[in-house]
Amino acid sequence: MNKPVNPYHYVTGCISGKWKMTILHHIHHYGKIRFNETKKTLQVSEKVLSQQLKELAADGLVERIQYNTIPLKVEYILTPLGEDLIPALDILYIWSIRRMAQLNIPIDPDAFVVHTERKYIDQLMDIMDAYKKKQQE
Repeated sequence: MNKPVNPYHYVTGCISGKWKMTILHHIHHYGKIRFNETKKTLQVSEKVLSQQLKELAADGLVERIQYNTIPLKVEYILTPLGEDLIPALDILYIWSIRRMAQLNIPIDPDAFVVHTERKYIDQLMDIMDAYKKKQQE
């Protein structure tokens, strides 16, 4: 008989890792990603990106698609299960930005570059505007 697992522990196991949530959002934002482009864009090591993509695939959140071309072409897309997780990640992202602003923790400028959809702007316009003003000073 399998030992019962706490649901919070299960989900944090699926998304824990320095880059997993960022990778999931990146795939969601662009529709698909390629390994080398993502490595450059996120400035993550090859080893870490490879490991985190393998874990996301093993957890059923990401699908690896390999094309039999020369050179070999591999893309990663979200599975329906991965897509189901995006609204929860959005809530965590918005909460995190708000809390960081309250605590005056510097926010990575890239945080506002890829999160340009209306759902983020509606929730974070005040913080985005304050951030832009700081950058102009």
